[in-house]
Amino acid sequence: MPSTRHLRITAAITGSLALAAGLTACGGSSSGGSADSADTKGGGEKVVTVYSADGLKGDKGDGWYDKVFADFTKKTGIEVKYVEGGSGEMVQRAVREKTNTQADVLITLPPFIQQADGKGLLQAYTPQGADKVNGANKSSEGKWTSVVNNYFGFVYNKKELATAPKTWEELLDPKFKGKLQYSTPGVAGDGTAVLIKAMHDFGGKEQANAYLKKLQANNVGPSSSTSKLAPKTDKGELLVANGDVQMNFAQSKSMPNLGIWFPAKDGGKPTTFSLPYAAGLVEKAPHTENGKKLLDYLLSEDAQKLVSGVGGGFPSRTDVKPTDANAVELTKLMTGVEVFEPDWADIDKNLTGYVDAWKSATGS
Repeated sequence: MPSTRHLRITAAITGSLALAAGLTACGGSSSGGSADSADTKGGGEKVVTVYSADGLKGDKGDGWYDKVFADFTKKTGIEVKYVEGGSGEMVQRAVREKTNTQADVLITLPPFIQQADGKGLLQAYTPQGADKVNGANKSSEGKWTSVVNNYFGFVYNKKELATAPKTWEELLDPKFKGKLQYSTPGVAGDGTAVLIKAMHDFGGKEQANAYLKKLQANNVGPSSSTSKLAPKTDKGELLVANGDVQMNFAQSKSMPNLGIWFPAKDGGKPTTFSLPYAAGLVEKAPHTENGKKLLDYLLSEDAQKLVSGVGGGFPSRTDVKPTDANAVELTKLMTGVEVFEPDWADIDKNLTGYVDAWKSATGS
């Protein structure tokens, strides 16, 4: 099993993150079944709108969201309207709509769920089953709760590369020029994770940015959404990209050339950190009661038992211990990888400074 230790990143610059304004991903919906409940707010409308980071909805309608949303609608009669994008994009969209709230449930990766809370976007609600979620994966004030556990990682093309790279330093090799890409820190959750992990592995902001400045010679350029990088890697357009274990593991089922790996600093161990999909009830949500019902369902035993087998992720509830083939494979994948815990309070407070320093170092 992975070992755990804590990360404390020294803060240098404070501020609030300026995020990309555009929404690039399209939405979808799921419906069906007979109603046994309705919202008490919004005229009893049987609908709930979810704004979510990408990764849990399948490209072919076979993802965890596809299954649990359909089951939820069949059980309750409440239609799920779904809008997807990068974590930062979803938060920024919710900010723009504060005077005319559209979303009922917001699901993003850290540190954007903490940012959403700090911007007053979330109202307190403790879903049924939240008592089975570890304290580090939920808000102490009941503003958000992890619904799917996950870890940061990288992908590589198994056809073009005989073995996965082992270190950050290997990625500086000229063979990766124009064949390496990572999503944009400050916009995508997994892109921000690149910066967080580099700061941990290299020992601080300056050291991380000194490395990322060198890496820029091989980097294709910005990407607002991490999920777009795996198909490019599978096809060989890229050799290496960032991602996360849940999303990439699920994608690998239909992308045979996709492999997952965890960079180490030269001479060190491969590392990662928990990057859960965290869900909160939106403040002044138009369908508050339906949002509560959906959050309850996402943490239900029925939904949590599908996280590994269908979604390729890790259940948030500690009392749900899957033994399916995916769960076994995921456990093997994580063996020998050191798991550290970022100081999310520091990152939330100082993210603007960290991202600005990255932009300055890389010319982004």
